[in-house]
Amino acid sequence: MIEVQNVSKFFGNYPAVEDVSFKVEKGEILGLLGPNGAGKTTIMRIITGYTPPTSGTVKVAGHDILHDSMAARAAIGYLPETVPLYTDMTVREYLLFQAAIRGVPNNKKGQRLEDVVETVRLNDYVDTHIGKLSKGFRQRVGIAQAIIHEPSVLVLDEPTIGIDPIQVVETRSLIKSLGGGDRAVILSTHILPEVSMVCGRVVIINEGRVIAEDTPANLALRLQNSRQVSADIRGPTKLVTAAIEKIPGVTSIHRESFEGHSQYIVECGVGNDCREELAKVVVANGWGLLSMQAKGMTLEEVFLELTTQEEA
Repeated sequence: MIEVQNVSKFFGNYPAVEDVSFKVEKGEILGLLGPNGAGKTTIMRIITGYTPPTSGTVKVAGHDILHDSMAARAAIGYLPETVPLYTDMTVREYLLFQAAIRGVPNNKKGQRLEDVVETVRLNDYVDTHIGKLSKGFRQRVGIAQAIIHEPSVLVLDEPTIGIDPIQVVETRSLIKSLGGGDRAVILSTHILPEVSMVCGRVVIINEGRVIAEDTPANLALRLQNSRQVSADIRGPTKLVTAAIEKIPGVTSIHRESFEGHSQYIVECGVGNDCREELAKVVVANGWGLLSMQAKGMTLEEVFLELTTQEEA
């Protein structure tokens, strides 16, 4: 649904984006992740036709954003970082206006208004002037205008920035509900939990270049140079530690004591899953195994690892 190929954008001699390529398939929610100033908003503006690329091509729903611009734009619903709302209009007036300029037929405008107001949960505010709404509810109006014409591609630039925690949770839930089916969604953010909670795949961009692309889980597996297991064990500390150290593949142990038991972070070499042997050792010695689970890298750790490597 979205195909970005070798896109670069220069402002004078400054490269805001260099040789960026990725795809977003139908039914997918893709997270475009990067620090502030990485080039995320520039990419969003290029995808939506707001800014032309210096080189490269972008196709939206099969239409070239430069050579078939109107058809490409008709397929896009866009929520920019700063939502262009007319604060002197009511929610109803504004959404009907957006439906009109988006080409929604007159006989369908009323139904589309009802549908999007229900979707974004603005039923109680449909006749309220936008200027009287909170930041969070204005953001919902912004999402409503982006989907009023039933686009096949949804482009969201920092959709939860500046809203309170409750609205953040509700907005993320709304975005998840908008993905899937026949729609492709691309979400730009620098908020790491946003990607973990909403997106199935992530493209990490830094200094205008793509430095990684995969699911968060796969990125973590690719970067880990060891496997970690967290185990809560009730038993004599010295004996437990000595027994774990003898397990093949174990490279290090970190222990934290709690009342009556200890938590052991056991690190094994890549390709070694020492959980089974660890469980056997604990059971064979009659110690208590209260819990055990594999520990993966968090998205925050992946992000810091990749951007630090890139800067180095």
